[in-house]
Parts: sequence; structure tokens; C-alpha cells
Amino acid sequence: MSNKRVYLDYAATTPVAPEVVEAMLPYFHETFGNPSSIHRFGLEAKAALDQARSTLARALNATPHEIYFTSGGTESNNLAILGRAMQFKQPGHIITSAIEHPSVLQPCKHLQQHGWRVTFLPVDRWGRVDPADLEKAITEDTALISIMYVNNEIGTINPIAKLAEIAAARRIPFHTDAAQAFGKVKIDVRATPISLLSIAGHKIYAPKGVGVLYIKRGVTLSRLLFGGGQENELRPGTENLPGIVGLAKAVELMERQFEAEVQRLEHLAQRFMQRISREIPAAILNGHPQQRLPWVLNYSFPGMDNTSLVMALDLEGVAISNGSAC
Repeated sequence: MSNKRVYLDYAATTPVAPEVVEAMLPYFHETFGNPSSIHRFGLEAKAALDQARSTLARALNATPHEIYFTSGGTESNNLAILGRAMQFKQPGHIITSAIEHPSVLQPCKHLQQHGWRVTFLPVDRWGRVDPADLEKAITEDTALISIMYVNNEIGTINPIAKLAEIAAARRIPFHTDAAQAFGKVKIDVRATPISLLSIAGHKIYAPKGVGVLYIKRGVTLSRLLFGGGQENELRPGTENLPGIVGLAKAVELMERQFEAEVQRLEHLAQRFMQRISREIPAAILNGHPQQRLPWVLNYSFPGMDNTSLVMALDLEGVAISNGSAC
């Protein structure tokens, strides 16, 4: 077994940036108050919470009142889908794609067991949803459309603007799981008619256990949990303030380094693809050749068992993935 360690599984999770750790530390032992308390300790915590909310809002071109903190992408997706469905007295219809993250597919399948009709749209050879298929799938009782922004395994970018416009034209809320997109592509929820958008902090060098659900003003969801009045009474429970502060710091770093980081990663991806093509000509690059995140590279190697490849590389100190970690 090699002593070297090369981590190439950043689509699964990222290390917490040192600047993020530093920003979080005071909120463990100095500014540790409950944001709901009205004494000075609580007010200081509330100020940090409000500042973080404003930072996330700015990154999406949203308003602070449209930002809801959660425990991560899975909770955000569940709240968007189940929270929307619970607004209806009778089961209706939901549209999603066949290759969504399990935290979208499983809530949809749960709703199927309770009388909801779910259309799982097919994708093309590149993993993209055809807007024409979405148009044809909409019915009079379609309550929600949920399509991922970027596929977490092959890096393909969906035509989100077109899909969201189709939904908006029919006045149907449009949700997108942006866990793999946020921080990698520019997202503007005012320019694109997105109603609900999920973010996972640990994909952008923030800690695990913190995320966001953007909820456009006017879109209503039912709570899944019951308790206090936190997050405008939609997501009760004392806020994970250190994690939220860390997420906000990661967003600040992301905004400051975005252009340079995109260029750096595109260069590395090109070098990697050229070398694979040269040394393993039979390798097949999966995903769209242009409409993709260039640094999420998914290859098929004919005749090679993917689990064996992952294990062999791990013994050499190189970490890759053969699919979604969650």
C-alpha cells in the first residue's frame, strides 16, 4: 500500500477550507448563544445568523427572507418535494427525471405510495432532460417539477433556464437540486424562474451538516418537523450556527476565487482527458461533451470492473469513485 494520498473524489465531498474553520471557531466557545435568545449572547448569535443569510442571498441574487438553512442537500430536497406535496388535500402529479439524486427520487417514490402520480422523465445519451419531454409530461394537476441542475456522477448540465421557463409559463413551481452546481456555475434566481433550489455546504469547502433551501417569495411549503419557530416556522430547531457561519465564509471564498478556480480546474481537466485519450484509447468519457462541468469526469473502461479499479487505486493512495457516495 502506498503512503501517498491523492484525493480525486471532490464530487462526493470537499475538505473544509482553513479559512472556514477559522471563521467557525468563535461560534463554538465565544459567540455560542442561541439565536432565539433575547440577551446579548443571543443577539450576537442572531446577528451572525442574519449576516450569513444575507451572504447566501447575495450569492443567488435572492433576498434574505428567501433563504432557509437546513442540515444539507438531502433535507433541502425532501423539504422542497414533500413540503410542496403536503400543501394539497388530494394527491396530484410531480415530474422529475430518472437520474436524480436519491434524495429526490426516494421522496417521489414515497409520494407514489400515497397516491401521487410521478413522471420520471428519460434523459438523452448525455444525461440531459429534453424540454420537449417536459412540455408533454405536464398535466392539469402537476404540482411540482424537480430537475437537477448538474448531474453529480457525470457532470452534465441540464438546460435549467429552458426547463424553468416551461414551468413558469404553466405556473408550476420548479425545484432544482443544485448541490453540484452551486459554486461551479453562476446561478441567478431572478434571471431564471427557479422557485426552489437546494444547496449542500460540504460540496464547496464548508462543513458537513449544513445546507440551504432557497424558496421564492410566494411559494408555500408545509413543515416536515414540528417544534419552535426557527426559519420562519418552516424548519424548527436551534440553528447550527458554527456550520452556517462556515457556509457563509465558504461562499465568500467561492465568490472571490470563482473565475480563477474555474480556469485552473478547466486546465487540469483538459490535461487529464488528453492523457487518458493518449494512454487508454479505449476509454469512454461519459456525459455531455460541452454542456458539462469539465472537472467532473466519468469514464468507462471496457473490460474493467469499476469496483476493482477503485480498490486498486486506493491501494496506490488514489481516491476515486465508481458512483454517487450518497
